[in-house]
Amino acid sequence: MSSQPIPTRVVLLTGPSGSGKSSLAARTGLPVLRLDDFYKEGNDPTLPQVTGSTDIDWDSVRSWDADAAVAAISELCRSGRTDVPLYDIATSSRTGHEILDIERTPLFVAEGIFAADIVARCQRLGLLADALCLRGRPSTTFRRRLLRDLREGRKSIPFLLRRGWRLMRAERRIVARQTALGAHPCGKEEALGRLAAAAAGRCRRAPVEAPAPEWSGHAP
Repeated sequence: MSSQPIPTRVVLLTGPSGSGKSSLAARTGLPVLRLDDFYKEGNDPTLPQVTGSTDIDWDSVRSWDADAAVAAISELCRSGRTDVPLYDIATSSRTGHEILDIERTPLFVAEGIFAADIVARCQRLGLLADALCLRGRPSTTFRRRLLRDLREGRKSIPFLLRRGWRLMRAERRIVARQTALGAHPCGKEEALGRLAAAAAGRCRRAPVEAPAPEWSGHAP
């Protein structure tokens, strides 16, 4: 029997905002890295705007620090712990940091709306167990997202309504883009099945597809 430790791998869990990523990740019982904590802060001059609006486009990958997210995933896979920021969406700011310690758990979940954008990088680094994109009915996602954002006071009500309407109209294109980036589109039950397979050591081997163009956050 080999004395080599079981390598730690990540399942990247993505999907439109409000698709149920956080609740699904919690159901697995696996350690979870919240990729939303790697958003840029509200005073960052590189933040993009929604086309034809003064709103910050928080649904653009340019509002997010992909390099820091990949570095955290890599460190978790290598050492079982990493220092992660704590991000407050309501104030668009980092409020502190914490140590995420998964010990030597062989599998963890990294969930967020930009997870598909780092599928290729994680696969090249040998860190990827699977990549999943939750999909459902746009109207259901709209309702779930709005209720959550209102409950948590994430942004102003006019902003949430504008964003929610824009995302509902664009949801199928968002899922298509995340799929093109290498995330397997599925419902919650299939996702749980694939997560169980990954936990049993069955990592995906297929290469991801070519990078998809960035979604601008603007629905025509």
